Amino acid sequence: MTMLLKQLVLLLCLAIAPGIALAAFPEKPVKLVVPFPPGGGSDSLARILARKLQDIWGQPVVIENKGGAQGNIGTAYGVKQAPDGYTVTLVVQGSLAISPHMYGKDVGFEVPKDFVAVVRGTEQSYVMVSRLGLPVKDLNDLARLAKEQPGKLTIGTSASGPQLVGELFKTTTGTNLLHVPYKGGGPAALAILSGEVDVLISNPAGVVQQIKGKKVNPIAVLGTERNELIPEVSTAKEQNFPQLADIPEWYGFVVPAGTPPAIVNKLNADFITALKDPEVQKSIRSNGATPSPSTPEEFSNQILKDYERWGAMVKAAGLKPE
Repeated sequence: MTMLLKQLVLLLCLAIAPGIALAAFPEKPVKLVVPFPPGGGSDSLARILARKLQDIWGQPVVIENKGGAQGNIGTAYGVKQAPDGYTVTLVVQGSLAISPHMYGKDVGFEVPKDFVAVVRGTEQSYVMVSRLGLPVKDLNDLARLAKEQPGKLTIGTSASGPQLVGELFKTTTGTNLLHVPYKGGGPAALAILSGEVDVLISNPAGVVQQIKGKKVNPIAVLGTERNELIPEVSTAKEQNFPQLADIPEWYGFVVPAGTPPAIVNKLNADFITALKDPEVQKSIRSNGATPSPSTPEEFSNQILKDYERWGAMVKAAGLKPE
């Protein structure tokens, strides 16, 4: 074999080797970090996708719930793991676009320095509900009652996104409700069911079934379009509260900074395959969310856009961690 031929064979092997390695990825279990306790909308999405991804990869997908500090602890933990594609972190709008402005350096990570966007998973509008027995049917009723009982009504949230919505409601209506933070959607849902709090702002997954079962009273879908699972509940836009109708929530997935682009693209392709599966879509929609897969670039741009947008709103509302 001539020297030139040997060099060509070597170059061909080098070119093919990464593809061979990538085709085998993943070769061991993949950890999916959920920065909230079990039982909420983010945990539900993670478990729905984990089952399908296990089928695609032929490897276990291990859910690791790591709640606390409105998702900051789990997010910081996930994005600081080895950049090899074997740790993927579920992120929500609040954790990446709102919390960094509230917590500053204490948030535990930097946007976008510490992570690489993989894919957007879903988009949905928040829902506001009240405990049974509270005499409110809509946002106007809540504003009226809050003015009659300043500082006495309580409003629960499980993340910084819903907390910001609550603050916007207070500033828009000139009312004073006592904010009660919870570590995740599951504990927050239990709080409204037990009457521990008067009002709850939640993702749809946390309250749709409770609304259907008449265990809580719906107040509004905080968006511009009604939720197909609870079409009887009017929107903030319909109730003439446009300030509360333009705060869509999203869930997505990221990996630590430094993860090779080929692995990011492989993860993106496999997550999109899972998100487009009819059974997966059915399960996601049954929780009141809408599958919304994206390219890594699209999701990265959305994160940065919302980071700037909600940062201005946090500053205007004077929002602080609680």
